[in-house]
Amino acid sequence: MIIKNFKELATNREKKDTLGIIEAGLNAALPGDTLRKIVKRDKLVIGKKTILLSKHDRIFVVGFGKAADSMAKTICSLTRINGGIVVIPCGTKSVLINKKFKIHHAGHPIPNKQSVHAGKQIVEFLKNRKQSDFIIFLISGGGSSLLSLPDGISLLDKKITTSLLLKSGANIQEINCVRKHLSKIKGGKLAENLSCDAVSLVMSDVVGDDLSDIASAPTYFDDTTFKDADKILTKYGLKKHMPHSVLKRLDLGIHNKISETPKSSKIKNYTIATNNDCLDAMVERARQLGYAVSIMRSVSGNISLVSKNLLKSFPMKKHSCLIFGGEPTVKVIGNGKGGRNQELVLSMLDKIQNNRKNVVIASCGTDGKDGNTDVSGAIIESSKNRLTDIHNFLKNNNSYYFFKKHKGLIFTGPTHTNLMDVGVLLTRQ
Repeated sequence: MIIKNFKELATNREKKDTLGIIEAGLNAALPGDTLRKIVKRDKLVIGKKTILLSKHDRIFVVGFGKAADSMAKTICSLTRINGGIVVIPCGTKSVLINKKFKIHHAGHPIPNKQSVHAGKQIVEFLKNRKQSDFIIFLISGGGSSLLSLPDGISLLDKKITTSLLLKSGANIQEINCVRKHLSKIKGGKLAENLSCDAVSLVMSDVVGDDLSDIASAPTYFDDTTFKDADKILTKYGLKKHMPHSVLKRLDLGIHNKISETPKSSKIKNYTIATNNDCLDAMVERARQLGYAVSIMRSVSGNISLVSKNLLKSFPMKKHSCLIFGGEPTVKVIGNGKGGRNQELVLSMLDKIQNNRKNVVIASCGTDGKDGNTDVSGAIIESSKNRLTDIHNFLKNNNSYYFFKKHKGLIFTGPTHTNLMDVGVLLTRQ
């Protein structure tokens, strides 16, 4: 079981079924089965494209993101790998034990000194490759902060900028647009000067699965501009809080005094797994359990609006469930503890309290970490007794302590994968 406290949470049939559906989604997020379809002994088969590894003298892996170690471990079991570098979040124990690899731990969601060190190490590693070598990049969510080489600004200023953006309610596309224009490696720059052939295998953690947004696209390209980045800071009222060096760099770019991010890709990038893989597995499991299933994909936007839309889309009929996935956003205005999954469940509970039917609500991150907590999400059943304290918990972004009080926290620990969030609304009555 990926959900470590499954039995404790499954206090009735409805909750057990909901957790079983969530578990199916979490299992589908693991990279093993996906990579086994792609990586053969001497070749990579991606759709109709075949890449012959046998043509190259040496094969190296460069992985970064929450799934980097699990992806690398699988690939090493399927083909010859001569060495590589893997970067995963601090506090995560690597599942890859291989002397051919250097394992780096770095900051997430805010970059740190280890993020800069990891970025430098990868740049140096790529410089030392020969023309006859081949590199397999393994990219997954979290890569934006795990690799950090600030350009024209200090690490401290990058940290301040990232923190402000994460709390502003900006979506990941907007956050990454700014990050790409403050970096020496993002937006395609990491692959710009490669001397050997390479390919990127990418697990998507962004709504829409746009390769230019995943991990800030270090090996792809960027179709945004310095002007776009500047507009995002204006949109969220962040300019007055931004370090001067950040505003100066964006201004230099707007006036063409420093070069834009690459507008074409030097190597092929392939999206190999998405949130839809999780949702499809959840739909299958829900139907096996006898539920009439509806589905909402690519859920995004402010949690208050998302919760309304999800409830509106839920038929609330006997033996029915709504399965959803994506990545909503939270504007942090309080100083509490929580994350977008816990806050989404709490927001829906707040709106559904007057309903006579018993509805189970659950949502969790496939990466196992929700916001500034050590849990992946939350599950709760709507109560006939109105809970009067919900609003205060929401107002202070303090959903974690609400669910701790009501015994609804979902624990998985680090899952070594990341395909956004998955959730369920379910009723059997």
